[in-house]
Amino acid sequence: MARMTMVQAINDALRVAMRRDPRVVVMGEDVGVNGGVFRATDGLYKEFGPDRVIDTPLAEAGIIGTAIGMAVNGLRPVAEIQFDGFLAPAHEHVVNHLARIRWRSRGRFTAPVVIRIPSFGGIRALEHHSESIEAWYMNNPGLKIVVPSTAYDAKGLLLAAIEDPDPVLFLEPKRLYRAFREEVPEDYYTVPIGKARVAREGRDVSLFTYGAMVHVALEAAEKAAQEGIDVEVIDLRSLMPLDVEAIVASVQKTGRVVVLNEAPRTAGAAAEIIALINDKALLYLEAPVVRVTGFDVPMPYLLNEDLYLPDAERVLEAIREVRSY
Repeated sequence: MARMTMVQAINDALRVAMRRDPRVVVMGEDVGVNGGVFRATDGLYKEFGPDRVIDTPLAEAGIIGTAIGMAVNGLRPVAEIQFDGFLAPAHEHVVNHLARIRWRSRGRFTAPVVIRIPSFGGIRALEHHSESIEAWYMNNPGLKIVVPSTAYDAKGLLLAAIEDPDPVLFLEPKRLYRAFREEVPEDYYTVPIGKARVAREGRDVSLFTYGAMVHVALEAAEKAAQEGIDVEVIDLRSLMPLDVEAIVASVQKTGRVVVLNEAPRTAGAAAEIIALINDKALLYLEAPVVRVTGFDVPMPYLLNEDLYLPDAERVLEAIREVRSY
């Protein structure tokens, strides 16, 4: 075991996968010689060379289109998009080709592409560098969407994504890249895609979230505990597929729910989770579900980002609301 940051765990996952399977290739803007804008691919070019760690032009549509061709022909490409908002130029390839290859070919072909994307806010970056794009793709069958919140999960989920026969969008909360260190196995292991994690046991309120918001949720839960409210925090880990069993089990246990995401409010992941709860566990609810989200505006610049992102106090207010209903 070694103590790693999240970005180190991602780097280690790529190295382990590439040593284990010669079909795995890494590609993207500046991923080779420079080791990536966040240094997530640092050292891979030196070890594996330019045929497996490929510096691409600044052309996202070209990166994803090339990755699809590689995957259909037997490779396992891991394509990095430098920032979340930069995936938009490749959107047509993702939704019309990557997500549909298995369906279109009636199972004869698949495209095991992993798209790594530094995502979400919290680092006071420029426009299109702090987007929440998960809802863009949750409505596209054929894609899996993964969001780690810990270094351990980042490595295990990334290895599971590379192993998966279908395309995976791997959204990395960049504000967590170097936020903490934790024990991470140095050998090969996977964390199953589609299985949530109970980040904190509780009996009064269920709080569902993912990515960097898991840590905000845990902070709010600790504050709620000081008021005698026992909050269960569920780290969803995966948005496509969602762990329906874990969600329903927690609702049955507590009867009160808060859903948290930093994306804009309208038609976000939180809305889908609430709809799922209404479908599967409505009669267990003791109060209306409350969601805490970002606002229906683009991510603000610099210091105003703090006004946009949900914080522990906003989450605590929601916890109090559902508990007192």
